[in-house]
Amino acid sequence: MANMSLKKIEMPIQDPEVRNHNFSEVSLGYTAEMAVEEADRCLNCKHKPCIAGCPVCVDIPGFIEKTKEGDFAEAYRIIKETSALPAVCGRVCPQESQCEAKCVRGKKGEAVAIGRLERFVADYCMQENSDEVPNVKTNGHKVAVIGAGPAGLTCAGDLAKKGYKVTVFEALHVAGGVLVYGIPEFRLPKSIVQKEIDTLKSMGVEILTNMVIGKVLSIDELFEQGFEGVFIGSGAGLPSFMNIPGENLKGVYSANEFLTRVNLMKAYKEGSDTPVKDCESVAVFGGGNVAMDAARCAKRLGAKNVYIVYRRSDEEMPARREEIEHAAEEGIIFKLLTNPVQIIGSEDGWVQGVECVTMELGEADASGRRRPSVIEGSNFVLDIDCAIMAIGTSPNPLIRSTTKGLETNKWGCIVAEEDTGLTTREGVYAGGDAVTGAATVILAMGAGKKAAEAIDQAIKNK
Repeated sequence: MANMSLKKIEMPIQDPEVRNHNFSEVSLGYTAEMAVEEADRCLNCKHKPCIAGCPVCVDIPGFIEKTKEGDFAEAYRIIKETSALPAVCGRVCPQESQCEAKCVRGKKGEAVAIGRLERFVADYCMQENSDEVPNVKTNGHKVAVIGAGPAGLTCAGDLAKKGYKVTVFEALHVAGGVLVYGIPEFRLPKSIVQKEIDTLKSMGVEILTNMVIGKVLSIDELFEQGFEGVFIGSGAGLPSFMNIPGENLKGVYSANEFLTRVNLMKAYKEGSDTPVKDCESVAVFGGGNVAMDAARCAKRLGAKNVYIVYRRSDEEMPARREEIEHAAEEGIIFKLLTNPVQIIGSEDGWVQGVECVTMELGEADASGRRRPSVIEGSNFVLDIDCAIMAIGTSPNPLIRSTTKGLETNKWGCIVAEEDTGLTTREGVYAGGDAVTGAATVILAMGAGKKAAEAIDQAIKNK
């Protein structure tokens, strides 16, 4: 008999007044007993709608059934059949708008906590060292993957399972992409990311760091070295700015720079090589997950006042609801229906304030969200000493500018077929944020899977 409770098992978390002073993980994870009890809420539906909501098509009812039985190793094996990064996905995927949105239990009450169960299973098996490395015979073919983020790592892992010799070329000094430089430790511990990467290495995937494709090597040179296919999963790391006065002042960061200093370079540790200036009041412009991450990091670095400045209302915020709620619990101040018009500087060139205007919402725009407009005469000033731009990113132009025959769109994103990732350059595939612009980890992983399958078929059919 299934557990017919209308609510999920609560996720244990750190107290807000404790966690906003540390970088330890906020959500503490299920116990085995909690996981079994939550798994028992799954009805194991005949049509399995949750699978259709998963970009990498994890057999969700299958792994939950094994979790219900307490066979966590088998549950993990089922997830790993299609997902290269289960411990990551269990933490950062927006399950509420994907697999859980399709869950039948969600029609009357809350959906099964699929993400929390995936995280539990992955963590349990990683701690027990029960992650079996597949023994695959090498097929003699070589494929290059550009970028060691979620798209690249997924593509590399799937190709390695098929017997390919895969080399990943990563521009930074560590692998992981946005998983290590963008997502804070308190949401995704870097030790978890490293364990997932170590698993790929044990499968034979070679990861070369400090390899900026377009500078150190070109895509043409990769083919000359004998690679038969190239996958571009280089992400979207070029930050956008608002083009308002004062953006060149000291104390203005892009969210990418700020989060990279904090997450990758550990700016919160004493003696960091890339410290962040101590700030009293911080304004973060934007309403997505990146804005929440930047604001919550600023709070943990000791800022007394941290503002999220967003030009629409709470309902239009694109961030995950859980992240918005956690930010509010931690004392982040939301300045909604507010837009900055200029950043004000001191005589010595540092940020000392931001002039804002109040907005009102009208009819919906092309995105489906109501269009904001300025209320005349509503100008006011927030006293701040740090401003962080979290309004989006686009792909770095380096690869497209050094690769002949590689078509991009007006936003600088690589043009690629949706089902295969094939670009306009023969033998070159692309996926993730390099194609879509900034999106989610799981969508990037889905693109990496599709490309791996297409590369395999193309090489087999030569």
